[in-house]
Amino acid sequence: MKLFEILPILEELAPLAYAEDFDNVGLLVGNQNEDINGVLVCHDALESVIDEAITKKCNLVVCFHPILFSGLKKITGKNYVERAIVKAIKNDIAIYAIHTALDNHQEGVNKIFCNALGLINSKVLIPKENFIKKLITYTIPENATVLRNALFEAGAGRIGNYDDCSFNSNGIGTYKGNEYSNPEIGEKHEFTETNEIKIEVTFEKHLESKILKSLFKNHIYEEVAYEIYALTNKHQNIGLGMIGEFETPMNETEFLTFVKNKMQCGGIRHSAFINKNIKKVAVLGGSGSYAIKNALQAGADAFLTADLKYHQFYEAENKLLLADIGHFESERYTKNYIVDYLKEKITNFAVVLSEENTNPVQYF
Repeated sequence: MKLFEILPILEELAPLAYAEDFDNVGLLVGNQNEDINGVLVCHDALESVIDEAITKKCNLVVCFHPILFSGLKKITGKNYVERAIVKAIKNDIAIYAIHTALDNHQEGVNKIFCNALGLINSKVLIPKENFIKKLITYTIPENATVLRNALFEAGAGRIGNYDDCSFNSNGIGTYKGNEYSNPEIGEKHEFTETNEIKIEVTFEKHLESKILKSLFKNHIYEEVAYEIYALTNKHQNIGLGMIGEFETPMNETEFLTFVKNKMQCGGIRHSAFINKNIKKVAVLGGSGSYAIKNALQAGADAFLTADLKYHQFYEAENKLLLADIGHFESERYTKNYIVDYLKEKITNFAVVLSEENTNPVQYF
């Protein structure tokens, strides 16, 4: 199986368009025409993980964190990043990173976090903005069903738990073709009025080229009239963090003990107890201090994340329990999810879960 055949599977798992602008996701090292004979899934593609891939005969490493995050001007092996890249290249091992593409996915990092804790009724904490567009086009009634279905097939018309969403209205279209025209209805130089249906559908912005290709392919007119607008609506199913709730509340001590056991934390740093039962919990895997205000606004009783600084614990404002459970710990089960997904999609060679513990933080 060629690497380029695997890339769409990885992008189905975590669309690259979902990633944050600052991130570096996708294929970081490797030739798309390489034959892949095994996949190793890890949290961080360190040199020790590349050694593991060599031992286990896996020439594709799928990592959560991108080993290449900022630009490299030299690759001399002087630090852990360069050593991993040099070893991967020398051994023809490709590296693919997922990171915030999966962070923002509704079934991704934070859903996995919620599931590990048994939270129910979970929803996105910070819905993604500036991600939805609207297409408006016009066609004759005889073409409307075919065109509309083609747009749906290309990914348009998905709103939350609903597919094939559109709005359709009737009207009169007019045109007059010049000497170079070839009108489907009417004649050249003839003013034509015809019944038309206006079709309106929304779509995720990264699908625009696919949507337009489908529009032009399935529209009956020689010249296709259409409009595309960027919407300010937030995408309720894509975004960072999640908030859910326990069926049965627990006190703060019980809650932290429960989290420590479930997420296998070496320790938990937290804000002052406020003698409040914990039922509604916000989570954000990885560094999530920027979302404290979102957790407060959402009415969370507790917010679980990582990499909090000293003064940020004050931002709890005695309104919620703020807990730093560790960066690695908050994303602990992500690689397991990736492995399970890839094993379902790829059956002609091994997909292996890395045994390397790449957590750089140790507890005494």
